[in-house]
Amino acid sequence: MTRPSEPFSTVSPPAGPDLLIGEVRTALLQHSVALPRAAAGQLLQLRHGERVRTSERPSGQAVSPDLLTGVDCPLPTASGRAVRGVGTATSRAVLTEGRLLQASVRVRIAATGGSLRLPWGHYLARPGTVEPSGRLAGADLVDGHLSADRLPGGALDLGAIAERLLTDLQGRRVLDRRAPFRSRRTRLLWTATRAEPGGDGPGALFTIEDGTLRTLRLTLERVDPVAVAAFCEDLALHDWLLTTLVQLVERSGLGSAPGPEPLLRLRPAVDHLLHLWMPGARVDRALAPIWAGLETRPGFTRQWAATVQRIRDHLALQAIGLPAHSYQGD
Repeated sequence: MTRPSEPFSTVSPPAGPDLLIGEVRTALLQHSVALPRAAAGQLLQLRHGERVRTSERPSGQAVSPDLLTGVDCPLPTASGRAVRGVGTATSRAVLTEGRLLQASVRVRIAATGGSLRLPWGHYLARPGTVEPSGRLAGADLVDGHLSADRLPGGALDLGAIAERLLTDLQGRRVLDRRAPFRSRRTRLLWTATRAEPGGDGPGALFTIEDGTLRTLRLTLERVDPVAVAAFCEDLALHDWLLTTLVQLVERSGLGSAPGPEPLLRLRPAVDHLLHLWMPGARVDRALAPIWAGLETRPGFTRQWAATVQRIRDHLALQAIGLPAHSYQGD
């Protein structure tokens, strides 16, 4: 069971959590043009009296105030072990360059929990933290959260919180509901745990589960909730960009259909997507090596650069009047 968001005052959670779980949902804003900064602030004003944070460098971004959602439900364990969790989940919305909208939810799992259900004031004093009603193996929860789609219903569902926020924002009156092209929402389920002494050290395992679902396992020396959530939002944004660009190229018929039609179908990508690629630009310095590892494998930027270059090569051939399919070779 989840409780609706309320305008609670935020207090910093206890330092040094060992386990975080979260989800990020990413979508094209349902608006015909990039949303101006003033309108973006209006869209993301989720809590009365709290400002929307904006920045212009290295790209335009607006971040909503945090929302807290009360939760009191079983935790998603891979073993099926019944462990109840009570506390609050932290969610927020992020709008990048007035074009890409994300809903991000995270929860810190307390290292210890009691067997007694305490008054809500206890949990509100620990925002973004869920306390289990007994001992809980971290690996069991990690596997359960990342397998949430394959587990029985009724457990803690961060995706439902994210989806509710995203749907609410996409339906607001400030938007005209006329997106420049068709695209799909993507989901990133993620976990972050502290590296064990003598273990393999920090690292990340990113997996494409299907056309819209991705999972990420982070192992870190220090698990900072705010920095980790921002890292996952940045990763989800660039994964959405790459996924969407590849899909647009496939749908366009580039390289197979004659004439200028494929490039005309790709114009929205040129107008709205190509300038947004800035992986790791807002990632905390401590997490930069993790991004560098993901750039090595699976290699986001290599695939992005190859796809963009393919589009530009066809644009160049079209500009000089040479059909892209006319060259036959020796």
